[in-house]
Amino acid sequence: MKNKHSRYFLPAALILFAGCLRGPAGAKPAALQAAAPAPIPAGEVLSGIDVLEEENFASLAGRRVGLITNHTGKDRHGIGTVEVLAKAPGVTLAALFSPEHGFLGDLDREGIDSSTITVRTSSQSALSLPVYSLYGRTKRPTPKMLQDIDILVFDIQDIGARFYTYLTTMGYAMEEAAKNDVDFMVLDRPNPINGITVEGGILENYIRHFTAYYTVPTRHAMTAGEIALFHNETQNMGAELRVIPMKGWKRSMWYDQTGLPWIATSPNMPDLTSAALYPGIGCFEATNLSVGRGTPTPFGIIGAPWLRGYKKIADRLNKLNLPGVRFRTKTFTPVKEPFKGRLCRGIEIEVTDRDKIRPFSVFTYLICAIRDTNFGDFEVRWEEMARMVGNDVFKLLYLAGAQPEEITASMSQYHQEFLETRKPYLLY
Repeated sequence: MKNKHSRYFLPAALILFAGCLRGPAGAKPAALQAAAPAPIPAGEVLSGIDVLEEENFASLAGRRVGLITNHTGKDRHGIGTVEVLAKAPGVTLAALFSPEHGFLGDLDREGIDSSTITVRTSSQSALSLPVYSLYGRTKRPTPKMLQDIDILVFDIQDIGARFYTYLTTMGYAMEEAAKNDVDFMVLDRPNPINGITVEGGILENYIRHFTAYYTVPTRHAMTAGEIALFHNETQNMGAELRVIPMKGWKRSMWYDQTGLPWIATSPNMPDLTSAALYPGIGCFEATNLSVGRGTPTPFGIIGAPWLRGYKKIADRLNKLNLPGVRFRTKTFTPVKEPFKGRLCRGIEIEVTDRDKIRPFSVFTYLICAIRDTNFGDFEVRWEEMARMVGNDVFKLLYLAGAQPEEITASMSQYHQEFLETRKPYLLY
């Protein structure tokens, strides 16, 4: 039975709750080391900037370029895309735009100001460029920022979870480019946690936020370029969009199989194991638990000073033999909020097989176990949680005492429909 406001099936026990849904229709310690990576395949993966360099920047010749990038925008030699385009023949680099965490990727706060940088174009000359922050007074490029730009180019490494904001910045910028007759280009990069595994709820159209923007599952298994094509067509944006695809990337690849160097994408995404767990464990950021920010293993541990029965929770989950993961108890003291400087009782998540682990499912089992053992202390910010999981059905099931298997099944029942919908936009 399908509620008219939701694509999700509600079990019989929850039919009475269905009327609550409303919304408009339409729009690295050893314990955390993942299983040994597969060998790097023959041949080298080239990201979009590498392909653009191979083509001698022909598609940007004679253009005034605005570059949306940060510290992750580098070519295979480790040279920043800013420097590459500043020196590119026939290309005029006119302005830079930075996302959350700033141009250098080292800021972990709200409200980042715009600035300027100097880029050396040769031993004798340098170029002064504005760096417009898209995580400050505005999250979208303004007409004034775009007035002297012919094309916006996006080159930032994503993580593969819908609520990671770099691709929202891409979407916002693409929309503003379309409104202001500015072309848009995406220099594609790998989905670091592979392009096959899809998890979590598909975002409902009545939920729209900076951390909840695309109508895709929590773990979408798409690249930035594919998301851009998907968004441009399904939202009828009409942007003049071009994607420069990678060469050599296969959907089954994890980032360490590409031959490209890993760059910590943000202050709390230090390694591939954190990225692998993020699409699930990141959802706990909508609760009063620490997810290990300010520890060596962000998203590899959860806990709080008030957490009771944490050994019982770990034992309960280990008995279930969830694929690709084991749990152990651990105390920790984060140096970032929440619980900065306070001893937390915690549960550590050990990845034993990254191809088998389903982090959103792990999150569901964990949150249900904590619900059942810490009533009265555990708190969920439900509006924020809806943005993470993609819908309000999760809340209804959780509050009704549904088991994790039932919740996970409800979240995944429209995955096949999504996989069919995204097919025209896949590049690899």
